[in-house]
Amino acid sequence: MAEIKFEIKETIGVLSESAKGWSKELNLVSWNDAAPKYDIREWSPDHTKMGKGITLTKEEIKRLKDFLSGLNL
Repeated sequence: MAEIKFEIKETIGVLSESAKGWSKELNLVSWNDAAPKYDIREWSPDHTKMGKGITLTKEEIKRLKDFLSGLNL
C-alpha cells in the first residue's frame, strides 16, 4: 500500500479532544504535494497518526459556512 504524504500548512482550530488525547481539528492540509484543502479529522497528539476525515475545497468550506450560519442553535 502506498504511503500517504501530508503536510499541515495551517492549524485553524481544535474542535474537541478525546480522553486518549486525540483531537478533532480543522486544518489546511496538503495531501501528496497537492494544493492544500480544508480538512476535518482526528489526529494523534504528535500528528503522526490520523483518523478518517473529510477534505473540503475553499468553495465547499464557504458553502458550509453559509449553511452553518443559517442554523438556529
